[in-house]
Amino acid sequence: QVQLVESGGGSVQAGGSLRLSCAASGRTGSRYAMGWFRQAPGKEREFVAAISWSGGTTSYADSVKGRFSISRDNAKMTGYLQMNRLKPEDTAVYYCAARDFTSISIRSREYNYWGQGTQVTVSS
Repeated sequence: QVQLVESGGGSVQAGGSLRLSCAASGRTGSRYAMGWFRQAPGKEREFVAAISWSGGTTSYADSVKGRFSISRDNAKMTGYLQMNRLKPEDTAVYYCAARDFTSISIRSREYNYWGQGTQVTVSS
């Protein structure tokens, strides 16, 4: 089992920045890809970004490409999502996820472990 805990959410004005963190614990030595997803009120959960175990492969949703950056520090067992130039439509609960493969996926059903989520609110 892998436990994930997100932090770094909050409220910002449009154009601002936030950095989300995802701390993993549990099965030390496991190799897993990580992803970020978000869910706005009344909407389905959607893919935001993903990173492979090595960090060499990343993927982004078109809506965040060029504004968000995903990274990870395997020594610290922590993943990050740097969010710049935030827009009101980025408002959502952001979830960190991990899957039992080293390669990325953009599909939420292919992730085995999920954090509890952290709220991001962007005001205009």
